[in-house]
Amino acid sequence: MFSIDKENYYWTDHVRQKMKQYRLSESRVKRVLRHPRRREVGVAENTIAGMQPAGSPKHPYEIWAMWSVARAPVREQSGRQVKKLVIDLNKKITIISVWRYPGISSVGEAPPIPEEVWEILKKAKY
Repeated sequence: MFSIDKENYYWTDHVRQKMKQYRLSESRVKRVLRHPRRREVGVAENTIAGMQPAGSPKHPYEIWAMWSVARAPVREQSGRQVKKLVIDLNKKITIISVWRYPGISSVGEAPPIPEEVWEILKKAKY
């Protein structure tokens, strides 16, 4: 179910399938993890979702990745929906899902996750 690379990343089979479906490389997914333009608290428990814009001005889209960090510290800021996320890349990172979102998503809302990913998240234990 998992594969490990040299940099403490665990790639689920679901991520491998989605990378093929959306034609994303490992390096592109890692770039989203390392330098997301925007971070949101993931919809699954103890997960983080990050996004990078891509495409052209006429046809923009976003590349989203959802991951979990071993004992990821997530602290809420009082009175705000946006939460501060602290990530230590020296810890083990499990990449749960990756997808392309057509267009530009709204800031501060839950990440736009396809229905098929919801079903897999309900079944899988990462």
